[in-house]
Amino acid sequence: MSSSTLTNSQKYPRYLLQLILSCRKITAQVSDTASAGSSTIVALASSSKQDFYSHYHSKLNPFPKCHRFWDSNTVVVVGQKLGSQLREIGIDKVMINLAEELSRPANQRIMVLPLFDSVRRAGVVVDGLEKLAEDRVGRRLGFCHNGRSGL
Repeated sequence: MSSSTLTNSQKYPRYLLQLILSCRKITAQVSDTASAGSSTIVALASSSKQDFYSHYHSKLNPFPKCHRFWDSNTVVVVGQKLGSQLREIGIDKVMINLAEELSRPANQRIMVLPLFDSVRRAGVVVDGLEKLAEDRVGRRLGFCHNGRSGL
């Protein structure tokens, strides 16, 4: 089948994986982009859930002060939870907004790459991860050209 005969839904995944980052929490959501005017959230995982309260409280009063309450371990767990939710509802492919992810500062990209990798390890194809991994930050972390982690 040639690329000119593919429909839009075959060319582009229907579901968009988006990250919302703050100093206190990280939230990953998957939206259904099939409707033209709006999108519907179909899966959501966040570090503000009850599972992370003990970790959050341990970071409240550290010395020296740290302004970020989540780390790469938290990011991996959020990715695993999102991946399992997606597999449960039958979604096996999501896309990321590559321009948005590349526009993040390098220190944030380093922190969120493990989330995408843990979603991929859960059995969900993350469209755009290979292009993100080709970026200089991705290569520095050990991501291979095919999107598989070398970690």
